Formats: sequence, C-alpha cells, structure tokens
Amino acid sequence: MRKFLLSLALPLLSASALSISAFAQNSLTPFEADYKVLYGDIGLGKAHFSLPAPEGNYYQYNFTSELSLLFLSDERSIKSKFRRTDHGLEPMVFIHQRTGTGSDFSEQVAFLKDKSIVRSNYKGEHVELPFENKLYDTMMVQLQFRQDLIEGKDALEYHMVKDNEIDDYSFKRMGEEVLNIDGTEYRTLRLEVIRDSKKRKTVVWMAPDLAYLPVRMTHFEKGDKQLDVQLTGYRFIDTTPAPLAANP
Repeated sequence: MRKFLLSLALPLLSASALSISAFAQNSLTPFEADYKVLYGDIGLGKAHFSLPAPEGNYYQYNFTSELSLLFLSDERSIKSKFRRTDHGLEPMVFIHQRTGTGSDFSEQVAFLKDKSIVRSNYKGEHVELPFENKLYDTMMVQLQFRQDLIEGKDALEYHMVKDNEIDDYSFKRMGEEVLNIDGTEYRTLRLEVIRDSKKRKTVVWMAPDLAYLPVRMTHFEKGDKQLDVQLTGYRFIDTTPAPLAANP
C-alpha cells in the first residue's frame, strides 16, 4: 500500500453535470478539474488540476493531491511552466514536491533549449540529458496529448523527462465508450498505454465534449486494480474580454 501511495506522480467543484462552454475548444483553455482517488473501492483522497490564464504565450500548469489511508499519507505539489510556440508546446521548468509517510523528496527540471540540454535533479541526484526534438515534462505533456486528440492526429507518441531519465510513452485508441461516474454520463474515447509487458496496464477515458479532459484513469498491476482516478467536477474559465458598453 505504501508503494502505491508513493507512486502517484500526477499521474487533475461539484459532481453535477455541466455543459461545456463554447470557448472551451482547445487544451490550453484555462480550467480547473477535481478528481477522487481510490485504491480499488477504498477512497484515498483527492487531486486538483488548474491551468490559469497565460501571460502572453507563457503558461503554468498546477497539480496538488492529498491522499491518506490509516497512518499513511502522501501530499504532492507539482508546477509545470512552459510556452506555446509555432511548433507546439515547449517545456521550461518543472517542480515536484512530495511530503508524507516515508522519505520526502523533490524533483526540479530545467529545460534549456538554447543549450540543447536538460538539467534534472531528482531526490538529490543531478544529471544532464540531451534536449533533442520534442520533449515534455510529465504534466504539460497531458495538454499536448489532449490537443493532438482534438486535431485528430494518428500518432500519439511522446518523450518526457521523468525521474532523471527520458521515457517514451505511446497510446492506442480502444474505441468510444459512455462512462457513468456518480450519476453523470460522459461520452469518452478510451485509450491504453502501450507497454512491452502485460504485468502493467493503464487505461484512460477522455471526453471529446470537454476538449478531451480526462474523465477516468485506472492502473492495474498483475491484473489487480491499483489506482482509480475519477472526475468529480470541472470548470472552464472564459478569458474573452467583455464587449465595450455602447455609449448612451
């Protein structure tokens, strides 16, 4: 159980049905989303994602979680700073802080595109990695993933920095599915992480009507459900300036 609590890296209001606003048409639309986290049928706590309005082409994507079970606890705070370019999203700074039962740790990653290197510090160990082609951190890659789904791209393959290494992740589409969460129905696209081993399985359901916001994610180890994250509420934020009032 402790291993599970420590494994939640991400890994984003009421539970009533909300209709998407017309301005929520891409993954960079500012939003907030809340999720409940379960271990099987046991409630562990909650997670919160927020993407505030940008400053020009510069964004910050935030994540917090609070999990507990008996005398075990796990709290996380993650910030991802990135920018939007003509070639897509480009990472800049990633900060991950973990506290709770067991050893606390932090992770800081600086993406230095002009020097073609990434400086990463995970649990006190410093490494330098090459910054080649498209590279993401484990937070802002979610937004690029959603945007690729919105644009109907076939290849869903990503290279991201995690735990002082560059990992490759790819997804395959498993078809559409209507999901009912706490009495609310969502039309979703089901996707699965492609893995070489069958010992682990990760499935995510994304809602096209919500700019492919994740509705549910489940993770299995050796056939047993280890993690279940479900949407409990969301809010898209309209940053369109209000029209000027007409002169009387």
